[in-house]
Amino acid sequence: MASALEDLRRERRDWRAAGRRVVFTNGCFDLLHPGHVALLEAARRHGDVLIVGLNSDASVQRLKGAGRPIVPGTERAETLLALEPVDRVILYDEDTPLEVITTLLPDVLVKGADWGPGTIVGSEVVEAAGGRVERIELVPGRSTSALVERIQHP
Repeated sequence: MASALEDLRRERRDWRAAGRRVVFTNGCFDLLHPGHVALLEAARRHGDVLIVGLNSDASVQRLKGAGRPIVPGTERAETLLALEPVDRVILYDEDTPLEVITTLLPDVLVKGADWGPGTIVGSEVVEAAGGRVERIELVPGRSTSALVERIQHP
């Protein structure tokens, strides 16, 4: 990931020089659903370029448990990149995207409103660099965990 992150950092520098506002959001994005799409569309409205930090398979398994992710990371990344709002995807192995956020210093950091103030990883870094944090309302009843539960127990 180090070279991918460094490449993205260079792109970020070029975007900033061109006056483009960079937005960052992150997550597992396992079993992409309309709630994810709504979040990504809302995130993109806060800037000109949307970067999605994507938990690697090992990271998802640590966070979500055995049997997850259902969709491998390379396929999740490919699916995200096919969506109109998403410009770049960066996979990370850590449990949080703090290293990615610290390296990229996005202008806007976006998370779902289920993340309370003060609990969003990287918010302090972004705000200290002059950026802002936006919390997006979630689509009710749309979550990957609920979808997995429904599939496993119809």
